Amino acid sequence: MGRTNSVVAAGHELTARAAAEILEDGGNAFDAALAGTFMAFVAEAVFCAPGGGGFLMARRAESDKAALFDFFVETPLKRRPESEISFYPIHADFGPAKQEFHIGLGSSATPGAVQGLFAMHEALCTLPMKRLVEPAVRAGRDGFPLTSFQAYLFTVIAPILTASPGVAAIFAPGGKLLQAGQTFRNEGLSETLAWLAEDGARLFVDGDVGNAIVAQSEALGGHLRYDDLKSYRAMLREPLYWKHAGATVALNPPPAASGALIAYGLAYLEAQGRVIDALALKRAMDATNEARAAHGERLAEHLASGLLAKKLRAAERHPQAYRGTTHISVIDAAGNAAAISLSNGEGNGHIVGNFGFMLNNMLGEEDLARGHLDAWREGTRMSSMMAPTIILAPDGSVTALGTGGSNRIRTAILQVAVNLLDHGMDLEAAVVAPRLHVERDGRTSFEPGLADFVQAEQTHAWPERNLFFGGVHAARRSGHGGVEGAGDPRRQGVALIV
Repeated sequence: MGRTNSVVAAGHELTARAAAEILEDGGNAFDAALAGTFMAFVAEAVFCAPGGGGFLMARRAESDKAALFDFFVETPLKRRPESEISFYPIHADFGPAKQEFHIGLGSSATPGAVQGLFAMHEALCTLPMKRLVEPAVRAGRDGFPLTSFQAYLFTVIAPILTASPGVAAIFAPGGKLLQAGQTFRNEGLSETLAWLAEDGARLFVDGDVGNAIVAQSEALGGHLRYDDLKSYRAMLREPLYWKHAGATVALNPPPAASGALIAYGLAYLEAQGRVIDALALKRAMDATNEARAAHGERLAEHLASGLLAKKLRAAERHPQAYRGTTHISVIDAAGNAAAISLSNGEGNGHIVGNFGFMLNNMLGEEDLARGHLDAWREGTRMSSMMAPTIILAPDGSVTALGTGGSNRIRTAILQVAVNLLDHGMDLEAAVVAPRLHVERDGRTSFEPGLADFVQAEQTHAWPERNLFFGGVHAARRSGHGGVEGAGDPRRQGVALIV
């Protein structure tokens, strides 16, 4: 049966099963994470695609250090004149609220996913890439029943999934969005992934896919050119390490914003020296928002150390892209740990050639769109809220975790970390526990189950746990080798022990 003490957690059963299949075949945690990523491109297409980017936090077995692979998107090297750009708003319908996104070819930043996956494969993996794409290739070719959660996401971004004939043919064949239980199939993407395993990353640079990206961009009002694809490099970064409750927490460093904000929240809570209840968490989130809003030398006055202040300032110099994320966590029998977060925004509304995927719409971020096209700097790695995290606890346990949830990512990770390290919860309880989130303007949302005296201060009480508060998928290995996993029910997460 293979290994008996590996664990994977992800946002879709197929994603988790793809990773588990590779573990059973003798692959390590990083092999499994890549196989899960390829499957997520197929099964979680609303959140991620080869046209986007992401991050891997990797920790080799028995090491007290981790490494952060940054393959997030970059702004184009040269901004095209606004009169030539296809860039327009659509409204995503979340039921109680609507949110404006921008799509079109002018919303696409330079993708990094493919470059990052091959960099990870070269550095960390043991199985050939052809083996790692196999589960995703099968699923895309044969099809599978659409889950209720994925079908719901289709309705949320329906204007994107019906924006052009190519994208509608995949997500809304016959002019109607696929519904839960119907077969979802993406043969174009299946063939692309198989081809990618044969040709390598160059397929997306000067190969057929790269040529199609450039041709589509030139013809339909995008910024991307061959030089953008050729110059992109995945980056290996030193994580931001933070000590809390005796544990070492490895966080996503700048230019990502998430790690420094989570670290500040932990520092604030520890400095209070009181029981960490919901009110304390709200105060920590308020304080973090204040620190984030500060500029220049004033920022250092709000943060725990000059080093952390410097890191947070660095993150704020980069354009922000915080939306549309999923996550996979894997820990194998040897103790290797992988936490990989992925995003395509929501997609730009156009399929690249016949290759079965959309490019990202990261330049359609609300804050960028307010300033329109002049709001972003050319040739800059964008800042993300994605927060793949690894926690090394004093008892020898290792936890890999991460989440989707836009700007709620940092508060979700903060709360799960507190649940584990300060409240001593098991992994599932830490993930399922009710959450709150405080926006920069002070508006506070919270799930049921928090103390009444805290609720009295809130502005938006949610009737039940909701995907608004993220989807933390986490894997944990104890110092004695036992494993546990938690897939967040807020996003139909799945955990499997192999």
